[in-house]
Amino acid sequence: MPLTKSLPNSPSLLKRAGTEKLREVFLKYASIQKNGEHYMTSEDFVRKFLGLFSESAFNDDSVRLLANIADTSKDGLISFSEFQAFEGLLCTPDALYRTAFQLFDRKGNGTVSYADFADVVQKTELHSKIPFSLDGPFIKRYFGDKKQRLINYAEFTQLLHDFHEEHAMEAFRSKDPAGTGFISPLDFQDIIVNVKRHLLTPGVKDNLVSVTEGHKVSFPYFIAFTSLLNNMELIKQVYLHATEGSRTDMITKDQILYAAQTMSQITPLEIDILFHLAGAVHQAGRIDYSDLSNIAPEHYTKHITHRLAEIKAVESPADRSAFIQILESSYRFTLGSFAGAVGATVVYPIDLVKTRMQNQRAGSYIGEVAYRNSWDCFKKVVRHEGFMGLYRGLLPQLMGVAPEKAIKLTVNDLVRDKLTDKKGNIPTWAEVLAGGCAGASQVVFTNPLEIVKIRLQVAGEIASGSKIRAWSVVRELGLFGLYKGARACLLRDVPFSAIYFPTYAHTKAMMADKDGYNHPLTLLAAGAIAGVPAASLVTPADVIKTRLQVVARSGQTTYNGVWDATKKIMAEEGPRAFWKGTAARVFRSSPQFGVTLVTYELLQRLFYVDFGGTQPKGSEAHKITTPLEQAAASVTTENLDHIGGYRAAVPLLAGVESKFGLYLPRFGRGVAAATPSTATGS
Repeated sequence: MPLTKSLPNSPSLLKRAGTEKLREVFLKYASIQKNGEHYMTSEDFVRKFLGLFSESAFNDDSVRLLANIADTSKDGLISFSEFQAFEGLLCTPDALYRTAFQLFDRKGNGTVSYADFADVVQKTELHSKIPFSLDGPFIKRYFGDKKQRLINYAEFTQLLHDFHEEHAMEAFRSKDPAGTGFISPLDFQDIIVNVKRHLLTPGVKDNLVSVTEGHKVSFPYFIAFTSLLNNMELIKQVYLHATEGSRTDMITKDQILYAAQTMSQITPLEIDILFHLAGAVHQAGRIDYSDLSNIAPEHYTKHITHRLAEIKAVESPADRSAFIQILESSYRFTLGSFAGAVGATVVYPIDLVKTRMQNQRAGSYIGEVAYRNSWDCFKKVVRHEGFMGLYRGLLPQLMGVAPEKAIKLTVNDLVRDKLTDKKGNIPTWAEVLAGGCAGASQVVFTNPLEIVKIRLQVAGEIASGSKIRAWSVVRELGLFGLYKGARACLLRDVPFSAIYFPTYAHTKAMMADKDGYNHPLTLLAAGAIAGVPAASLVTPADVIKTRLQVVARSGQTTYNGVWDATKKIMAEEGPRAFWKGTAARVFRSSPQFGVTLVTYELLQRLFYVDFGGTQPKGSEAHKITTPLEQAAASVTTENLDHIGGYRAAVPLLAGVESKFGLYLPRFGRGVAAATPSTATGS
């Protein structure tokens, strides 16, 4: 489903839709007209508008239950005012609980009676598999001995919270009729799979029996296990506290116990179970954040942003053939080309100033110094060459920068993928190696691009009537001439990328939110910050490369290779000459790579293709955990009619299932079947 970003922390999570636009959408789906007013039926709202329960053999009881959330008058029809009111509810901070409350508020009077609660619970899949005693002490504590007390919204939220814990304990008692305090591993699996289904990932579900090691499960172990599942988000925070925000540090049981000691709701038994579940016995007794993510399902609110396209190239990582991997690299190359062109265009004037400053030679040309500093250079270029003079040489730059940045980003991603372990972690040395490989690979494009660009950029300094063209520079240099200064280019690009990409990855991780998500602004900031050390530390190599690639004018020193240039610059101009243009280079490279990387990663989010490999960290992986999410995921394009609060409708209804375990039967009797009294589960 094309909805993936975590919700921001603000009073209004989604912007309300305009009345006229909302009315236009409503009339598009409303199929009933009475007394001049239009209405939606249950099917209009749930199946046609929301796109849920699209199967022909859908369960109409479930459809009516969901439609009743919006149908506050409970007359079986949804008016425009009700449609608009529900859109407003979806924009509230507690929309999830309010949606669940309206599901149980069967009469629409703002309270939940015992009959309302029992009616909905009896329709859920959980109750059909493990019946809950609706006449027991738990129910009487909330609804009174005669079950006539009405529950308001605030009280209902606590009832819903406590209900599943009570259901789990009641299920344990039903499996232990003799009162021994123990149940079998298979009974344990049966209870957890049914009662805590909404908290299980496939990895946990598949190992419920093996984690017991074949022994009977005691009541304390059972309670600790269910408590662990409930507290996984808290445990993630304990881990981040213990690692000071790092998501890749491996920590021991003792470290996490020490960090959790101030939180009484996390017990040592829960930590023991956590390490069992994570398979830590096979990993030297250590876990990292990815282990916790594999145990705890993704929260429903991480499914609310746009994707312009979403394609699943393979069903599973096991299906990644060589052809699919080639397609993945081609996909990254294409996005990298566009991102590189955007980044280069934004900072090209700074790049031109940097080149002019680096080519300025003190004392080598009749003692003349054309520019006092970068700002002076900028002003003189605009004064003497016009504003477009700042973009002299841009076209060949764009022609070369697209494949250059594309090959750089693609190779970095490719090598990182190969050196990343199954848990998604990569050691620092591997990050440096991947960056170095990316820098080396780009020189085949960078060197010809740079030498043509530099000669065009410095051409404006020569007062002559003839205008130098890119093609004339290429013809003059020839194939081998285009690679003049290639050693210096390697000397610059390999360490630059080896510094830049690891720094970017770690900075991005530090700036991610508590769920690991990176807002576009944090991507831009991480890219810009990483560019500062990378660009500044390789400036000497950039100066040498510039001197080798520029045609020396009469009276200027000529250079024959990297070492010769190094010696002559040091002898004639001193060590400070190697750092000429450092400020301009930082101000050019830092924002350029910030813009390039944020564009590259946002394009991967907007035009999402699942090749079965890795995705950029911080871009929200989409995990399907509930039947409603599975139904929504079957729709590959976003419904443009889901405006305002309705952007969150399907994720919130899925959240009612995934947070509260209120799974409604999907299949049963379709419309064309028998009478309304027949409703079957799936």
